[in-house]
Amino acid sequence: MLFRKTLDRQLENRPKAVKFCRKCVVSNQRPRITFDENGVCSACHYAHLKHNVIDWKEREQMLLEVLAKHRSRDGSYDCIVPGSGGKDSAYVAHQLKYVYGMHPLHVTWAPAVYTDIGWQNLISFKDHGFDSFLFFPDGTLYRKLARLGFELVGDGFMPFVYGQKAYPFHMAVRFKVPLIFWGESGELEYGGSTKNVDEPVESLEDWTPFAHKGVGIDELIQHGLEAGLLSQEELKNNPLELYRPPSPEELEAVRPEMHWFSFYKKWVPPENYAYVVKHTGFQANPDGRMEGTYTAYASIDDKTDGFHYYMGYIKFGLGRATSDAAHEIRDGRLTREEGVALVHKYDDEFPKKYFKEFLEYASMTEAEFWEVVDFYRSMSPHLWEKVNGEWVLKHKVA
Repeated sequence: MLFRKTLDRQLENRPKAVKFCRKCVVSNQRPRITFDENGVCSACHYAHLKHNVIDWKEREQMLLEVLAKHRSRDGSYDCIVPGSGGKDSAYVAHQLKYVYGMHPLHVTWAPAVYTDIGWQNLISFKDHGFDSFLFFPDGTLYRKLARLGFELVGDGFMPFVYGQKAYPFHMAVRFKVPLIFWGESGELEYGGSTKNVDEPVESLEDWTPFAHKGVGIDELIQHGLEAGLLSQEELKNNPLELYRPPSPEELEAVRPEMHWFSFYKKWVPPENYAYVVKHTGFQANPDGRMEGTYTAYASIDDKTDGFHYYMGYIKFGLGRATSDAAHEIRDGRLTREEGVALVHKYDDEFPKKYFKEFLEYASMTEAEFWEVVDFYRSMSPHLWEKVNGEWVLKHKVA
């Protein structure tokens, strides 16, 4: 282990008294989530708005106005859809092109290590009528950034998150397309800040506190230089350009806006999945459910996905099954009792299938991996304790 500290600013704000939502299965350890006086989380409150209050016909009319403003008349690209060819981006792109008559350009910041099914779904997606750019960043540098993210933030996904956010804006600038459509707002759908509950857009200022866990890429790079994991030589010629937003001058010239499609259309993941199976040939994980959860069709593109979710379980006591079950409870697809049972069965499952490949990718030994995991457990004495030499999670949803 290279570092004995963390840069994840989310950890500073965790309540020390753990409480679980009375309606779903999420706890108050999820970053930026809030609970009301009745013990109900902000994500459940948003779900109530989504299913009972929001006028979706009115929201669709707002979408039509946005699209009419930007729709090209000559077939040139008029919107950017970032994604991997997974169910969410495929759903958004297909809706925009075939339902609303737009001319989307699909852009992909490549996963760290493609799964076979992830690659097949991307190819199937573009073969159903879409132009798609696929960008692979410098693999040597990306691996080092993944190692830095895993140790310093407890998440090897960090370089993917930086690039995934910034790359669509670079493509918007390059093609002079000011409209960008993402899928769902994770802050609202899964629990987090409600700052943008009445807004369809996300500002660049939200990236660092929300998506980047309070850590910009330049801070991560500086620690890599100090530790000797990175060198000034490999950082010359601006290899990190696409990990950062375009310059203010470039942004001002095009003024790209990022809109959440979920603001305009009710977001129900199983329905999106059924839609893309029918319209883009999307396939679920052929092995069945993904490790750590009971679902088989979300986040199946990258062999390192499982470790992103596993480290969320280590840092916050909330794993992949919690996230999936909570959302399905809010959408009325599971009872709370069913969700609790699924969390107990799958949340702590270790993603062993691609463990060896993850270690090779991040240039880590197994001992170094567990040293990082134990470090993050030790930072959370309100969540973890050692019993007979084994780490035990103190609080489980009931």
